[in-house]
This record gives sequence, structure tokens and C-alpha cells, in this order.
Amino acid sequence: MTKKNVRIAGALMPVLIAMLLLFAGSSSVQANDQPSAANVAVKIDNFVFGPQAITVPVGTTVTWTNSDDIPHTAVSTDGVFKSKVMDTDEKFSFTFTKAGTYSYYCSVHPKMTGQVVVK
Repeated sequence: MTKKNVRIAGALMPVLIAMLLLFAGSSSVQANDQPSAANVAVKIDNFVFGPQAITVPVGTTVTWTNSDDIPHTAVSTDGVFKSKVMDTDEKFSFTFTKAGTYSYYCSVHPKMTGQVVVK
């Protein structure tokens, strides 16, 4: 390689590095902008669904876990999902495949309510 080629290659190196960083950065930004299906936990404890309201993307599986010493359920008001009566440490999962607002309650203790917003 001649001295002239070395100087040209040396001058282009910062441009190549900048381009690599630009492409690497843009792909991670795009990935973070896209909601991804996930698993979300709702804990039932002390006669409360926690968190009481959640917002999730379509395709998310929500799992309710009864951490209380008393049996509870998670039942949607529109009949979309219904758990069995869960004893302590039992779980119920449901995957939300359609956008919408899903209100739910405990059929054993109807004053216990929650909501899942699916976008």
C-alpha cells in the first residue's frame, strides 16, 4: 500500500466508524419503539389486585397469582376470561389477542376490581 492509500484509508476510518455507530444505534431505537408481547404479573394480596390497572400490547400473557391466604378469582365482566377459585400461591394466565379494555373482578369478593387495557 502506498503512503497516499494509507492516508486515504486513515481519513475514511472515522467515517466508517461513524456509519457503524449510526446503524447500530438506529436498530436499537427501532427495536425499543416496537411493543413486544410479554408476560405481565398481577399479584392478588390483601384483597387487592396489584397493579389494579395495567396497559399491555396485544399478545401479552397476564398471570394472576393469589398471594393472599383467602381464595380469589379473576373474572372478566364481559366473559372473556374466568379463572377457577385460586388458593394461596395458585396462578391463572390469559393471553390477550385483541385490543380493548377488559375490566375484571373477584367473584368471591366483588368489590375487588381490576382492568387490563390492551393496545
